[in-house]
Amino acid sequence: MAEPKVDLASLSLFRATPAQTEDQTDYFARDAAMELGEYAKDGKWITWVLAPRDDPTTLDFMSACETYKRTGLVAYPSSSPSEPNSVHEATCYGVACVFTPPSKRGRGYANHMMSLLHWVNASRANLPKFPEAWGAPPEEVADAGEGLFSVLYSDVGEEFYRSAGPGGKGGGWEKRGAISTIWEVGTEEGDDEGWNWLTEEQLNGLWERDAVRIRKELANMPTSDSSYKVERPAAFVTYLPTDGVCEFHITKSTFASDFSMADGFWGVESTSDPGTYASWSVDLRPPPATLIVTRLCASEEMFPGLIAKIKQAARRSGIGKVEVWNLRVGLKEVAEKTGGRTFIRNEHLPQIVWYGPGTTGDVEWACNEK
Repeated sequence: MAEPKVDLASLSLFRATPAQTEDQTDYFARDAAMELGEYAKDGKWITWVLAPRDDPTTLDFMSACETYKRTGLVAYPSSSPSEPNSVHEATCYGVACVFTPPSKRGRGYANHMMSLLHWVNASRANLPKFPEAWGAPPEEVADAGEGLFSVLYSDVGEEFYRSAGPGGKGGGWEKRGAISTIWEVGTEEGDDEGWNWLTEEQLNGLWERDAVRIRKELANMPTSDSSYKVERPAAFVTYLPTDGVCEFHITKSTFASDFSMADGFWGVESTSDPGTYASWSVDLRPPPATLIVTRLCASEEMFPGLIAKIKQAARRSGIGKVEVWNLRVGLKEVAEKTGGRTFIRNEHLPQIVWYGPGTTGDVEWACNEK
C-alpha cells in the first residue's frame, strides 16, 4: 500500500547502518560477500539511505544506493602542441544499486537522494548554494567527499539521473557513449600460439600496466577531435582499472551463480605485442549470457586476432555473444570487417557528472568501457 509523501526538507542522506542493509536482504544480499573485495576495502564502499533527520537509523527509510570510491585521472589540455596534457590523479565515484522500497515509490525520494548524493561525494566548494527548501545539507562523512567526478549506468533512461542535480532540476549525470559492438562467436577454433590466457589473479598485473598506459594515453590525447562530445574539451577524465575496479565486474557478474569461465580465464594478452590485451566479465541476466569486455587495447592490425581469441574464450564457456563498449573510430571499421555489429544501446547508459571547472558537457570521458 502506498504511503503519504513526507516533506523532503525533513529527510537527509545518511551512511547506512548494518541493520538497514540487512533489512533489505533480497536487494543487498550480495554485499556481505562482495564487501571483501579490494574495491570495497578501506571505506571505499558505502551504502547510503534517505531517511528522516530525526530517525536516521530507521529500517523504514525512503531510498538507498551505494557508492564506490575510485582513483581516476583528469587531464587538462596542453596550451602548446609540443607539450603533453597535464595529468593528475583524482578521487571519483561509481554509483550503483539505487533502490526505493515499493511502498515509497512515486514520491520523488530516489531523485532527491541522488541530488543529495552530490553533497557527500564532491567537494562542497565546487557545488552551488544548497537549496533552502531542502533544509540543511547532509553531514559530511568520513571516507567520502572530495570527488572530482562521478559515474553510473542507468537502466531507467537518461532523464532521471540528469535531472538530479546538486541544486535541483538539471545538472546531474549526463549520458555519454552508449555504443555497443556485438559479435556472434561462431564455431571457428584456432590454436593458442602467440597468446597467453590470464586468470583473475593474473589480471592484477595486467591492470597495473594498463593504468600506466592509460596515463600516457591521456597525456597525449589530441586537444580537439570531431569524435569528442565537444570538439575541444575542458578536461579528459577516466577511472583506472586497478584497486579492484575491473575485478568488481567479475565478482558482481558471477555472484549467486555457479558460472565460471572455461579454465578460469578472464583475460588474454599477446606474447609478441605487450600493447595487445583484453579482460572481460559476463552478463548472465537476462539469458542468453554475453561476454562483456571490460578493457581492450589493440592496434588496427592486432585487433582481428584479439577479437578472435575473445570469441574463442566465450565459445569454450558456452557463451554465444561478445560485446565491447565504445570502440575507438579506427577499430570500429575493423570490427565491421570481422563481423561486428555496432549500435546505440537503450540500456546500461553510461552517465557522468563533473565537479571541476566548467560544466559536465565540456568534459570528455576517456576509456568509457564496461
